[in-house]
Amino acid sequence: MKDILYRRSIRKYTADPVSEQDMEDLLRAAMAAPSAGNEQPWHFIILTERRLLDAIADFHPYAGMAREAPAAILVCGDPALEKYPGYWVQDLSAAVENLLLAAQSKELGAVWVGIYPTEDRVHKVRELLAIPESIIPFALVPFGHPAEKKPPAERYNPQRVHRNGWTG
Repeated sequence: MKDILYRRSIRKYTADPVSEQDMEDLLRAAMAAPSAGNEQPWHFIILTERRLLDAIADFHPYAGMAREAPAAILVCGDPALEKYPGYWVQDLSAAVENLLLAAQSKELGAVWVGIYPTEDRVHKVRELLAIPESIIPFALVPFGHPAEKKPPAERYNPQRVHRNGWTG
């Protein structure tokens, strides 16, 4: 519960590199996510080249933190791998959340930056990274050793909980 409740969007990082083992652990966690029919319709692109991280920050209005992140993982969907059409978005969302929780457990900071469904962002990322048309860039997760610390957010709201139907 601690990693879940303390996970926060971290946008400031130190210059310290992230180890290859930590990156592999994040990917293992992402790939452990549930998916419809266990089809796992995902691909991951590790980004560590400064020119690529900066280029994304140049065109994506909410990816400025990529300029100082030592690394990022682009989570991509492959609808051709789906057993149940349309569920790839849920599958990839679960993978991204697993990745974020793994980062928290390793004391790394990370943030979810949406790419899909904004067509302009999808097109620009696809073009920058030479991603085939059949693959959909879904989310960018910049990460690194945190240069900021945030307290846990208390988001539990009992007014949003309903039992056995929608009753007030």
